[in-house]
Amino acid sequence: MDKQVTLSSRFKILTVVLILIGVAALVTGAFTDSPRFWANLLLNNYYFLTVAIGATFWLAIQYVSGSGWSAGFLRIPMAMGTFIPVAAITMLPILFGAGHIYHWAHHDALLDPVIAHKAPYLNMPFFVARYILFFAAWILIALLLLRYSRKEDEKGGLDYFHKAQFLSKVYIFVLAVSFSLSAFDWIMSIDVHWFSTIFAVRNFAMAFFHGTVIVTLIVIILNKLGYLPFLNPSHLRDFSKYILVLSMIWTYMWFAQYILIWYANIPEETVYYLPRTKGEFKPFFYAELIINFLIPFIPLLSGKLGSRIKILVPICIALIIGQWIDLYQQIFPGTIHHFKIGFIEVGSFIGFLGLFSLVVGWSLSRTPLIPRRHPYLKECTEHQRV
Repeated sequence: MDKQVTLSSRFKILTVVLILIGVAALVTGAFTDSPRFWANLLLNNYYFLTVAIGATFWLAIQYVSGSGWSAGFLRIPMAMGTFIPVAAITMLPILFGAGHIYHWAHHDALLDPVIAHKAPYLNMPFFVARYILFFAAWILIALLLLRYSRKEDEKGGLDYFHKAQFLSKVYIFVLAVSFSLSAFDWIMSIDVHWFSTIFAVRNFAMAFFHGTVIVTLIVIILNKLGYLPFLNPSHLRDFSKYILVLSMIWTYMWFAQYILIWYANIPEETVYYLPRTKGEFKPFFYAELIINFLIPFIPLLSGKLGSRIKILVPICIALIIGQWIDLYQQIFPGTIHHFKIGFIEVGSFIGFLGLFSLVVGWSLSRTPLIPRRHPYLKECTEHQRV
């Protein structure tokens, strides 16, 4: 039960190679196509930040709901949460290059009456202040949850478990406000003339959805490497239920935002969907719905299929691509204004994937993988569902 993850030399070399590919892709973009560089920097930072946020939210849900089946897997979302401080650093260039992404950050932007109306909120000093506040709150709570879990291992008892439960309740409310505002700041304000009351909820569902997908995939990978020996079809069925339900929630938010705006046919709102449904981005518009909804929905309706690793792994991999397409659709039409996928896009994603994998792997190797004194651990290891 005290077994820790050991990072092989092959894993370390592979992640470093992936990071170097990402650096090469971003450098290529910086010197050959500046708009693509900034768009990809934002996309990949936000992608892996939302995955980390979604995983820590899943962790908080487990504590608040008193779930026993998942107790043996909690160190994985905790490790994913350690990427948040890294994301705070890798996103810093966006603060200095905001004018390359956000029209409202230009010096002459206040000549636009719509932007001038939003200026009390959309201005660089307040934008930077919110950036610091958001990351400070997320980092503090994520690291405290990891610390409480380690202390629980050292001292036993229920004190640190109850502290983690209380902090998880706080975290849920903190995320409800801070993540919503960050989605407005970093993504929705790209299309500064457009607005949607569903946007933040949709992106929060996306983060929770795909964060859970990555947790599931890492659990399966670790099991294949000889860790988490108690993993069984009942656990996989519960993970697949999360994925299925969150896929349906994400789809509901996606469809609600689209159909309400399109049916109302108000120019100030439909301007967002015109390039995404009528232009060269159109194939991706339908691809994100097919990948993020139909691919998990059809097989995971069956509990038996959802408990099979050969079914879950391809679904998780497809959903990793699905989230990238979702964020591509949110960012690229408002930044570079034309469809473009090449070495810069693929390479930069690979680089951030390598960085994320290295950080999460390093974190997992620093702490025993299984919280041996968690009060519900026995329920997890003996979990069987009829």
